[in-house]
Amino acid sequence: MMYLDNNATTAIAPEVVASMQPYLTTEYFNPSSAYEASRGPAFAIKAARAQVAKFLGGVHPDEVLFTGCATESNNAAIFGVMRANPGRRHIITTAVEHPSVLEVSKEAAREGAEVSFIGVNQRGELDLDAFVKALRPDTLLVSIMHANNETGVIFPIDEIARIVKETDPGIIFHSDATQSVGKLGLDLTDRFACVDLLSFSGHKLHGPKGVGALFVRRGTRIRPFLCGGHQEGGRRAGTENVGHIVALAKACELAEEAMTDVTAMQALRDHLEASLCEKIPWLEVNGAGALRLPNTLNLACHCIEGESILYQLDAAGICASSGSACTSGSLEPSHVLQAMQIPFMAMHGSVRFSLSRYTTAAEVDTVIETFPGIVERLRRISPYWDVARRAPREG
Repeated sequence: MMYLDNNATTAIAPEVVASMQPYLTTEYFNPSSAYEASRGPAFAIKAARAQVAKFLGGVHPDEVLFTGCATESNNAAIFGVMRANPGRRHIITTAVEHPSVLEVSKEAAREGAEVSFIGVNQRGELDLDAFVKALRPDTLLVSIMHANNETGVIFPIDEIARIVKETDPGIIFHSDATQSVGKLGLDLTDRFACVDLLSFSGHKLHGPKGVGALFVRRGTRIRPFLCGGHQEGGRRAGTENVGHIVALAKACELAEEAMTDVTAMQALRDHLEASLCEKIPWLEVNGAGALRLPNTLNLACHCIEGESILYQLDAAGICASSGSACTSGSLEPSHVLQAMQIPFMAMHGSVRFSLSRYTTAAEVDTVIETFPGIVERLRRISPYWDVARRAPREG
C-alpha cells in the first residue's frame, strides 16, 4: 500500500509508540492522585508540557493546554473567548476553514454572534482588503487557519495577526495550525508573537489520534470549554490522557528534529506535480501560484468524478482523498474549491495527494506510473470527454 493521504492522518512514529507504552501498562495511575505512584505520570505531563512549549518557540509551559484533538481545541478557543468576553459579538473567519472552525462559527452565529466570512481568490489566497475592511470596533475574535488542509495554501497569519493588533489590541487572534505544525516553523515568541490562540492535533504529525493542544497566550480572556475538574489549571476538566500527552510531546520533538526533511519532501511533491502535469492533459493544480505546504498537491482532473478516481487509486493500492476527511461522507463539492471558484467539472474531479517525511521516491514514482492511466480510462467513459479530441466536449 502507498499512503499519500497524510493531511487526513499520519502513521505513528515508532519512537512515539515506545514513549507512550509505559503509561498504557505499568504507569497507569491517575496523575491527580496523592500517592507516590501517581507522581511519575504527573511529572510526565509536566515534562511533556515543557517539550511542546519549546516546540512552539519557547512559550511558557502554562500557555500549553492539552485537549482531545484539534477540533476540541478550535471549539474551546472560539466558544471560550465568546463566553469570557460577552461585550463584543463580532467574529471574523474565512470561507475555507476546516469544518471544526467553519461549523463552530456558524453555531456561534446561531447563538447571537455576527460572523464575517472572508473569501479567497482563485489561487486560494485570502482577500486581505476584504479582511481589513471587515474589522470593526466590536470585533471580538479573528480565527484564520495557517494552511488550508485541502489545497495546502498558506495564509500569512503573522502579518494578519499584526494588522489585527495594530488595529485594536483588544481583538483576540486564533489560528488553526493543524496542517502546518511539523511542516512549517512556528515561533510564537517571535514571528508569530501577535497570535493569542493556536490549535493543533497529534495525529497530523506522526502522533496518536485522541490528543491535541491549544496554545493560550498569557492574558488572553477565555473561559473553560469543559467544566468539572481542576485539570489543566482549571481550564480543561477531565482526567489527563497521560500516554497520549507524552506521545504528543515526543511527536513534537521528532518533528522539530526532522524539519530538515521538509526540503526533501517538497522535492518529491514537486516531482509528482511536474510529472503528472506533463503526462495528463487538462490537469490543473488547485492553488498553483500561491505559497503552499511542502507536502500537499491538489489536482483538478477535468470531466471525471473524484470519487471514481479514488476507487481506482484504491484498487491500485494508493491512498489519496478528495478533500477533508471530516467531510468525506458528503456528496457536496468541496467548500474550499467552491470559494476558489474552481470550474464545476474540475472541482468534482479534484484529488489530493499529501506526503509525509516517510514517503519514498519509489511510492511517488508508482503514482506517476499509475495515475495517468486511471484518468485516461475514466475519461474514455465520461459523457463530458471527447475521446477523439482528447478534450472536454463543447457545451
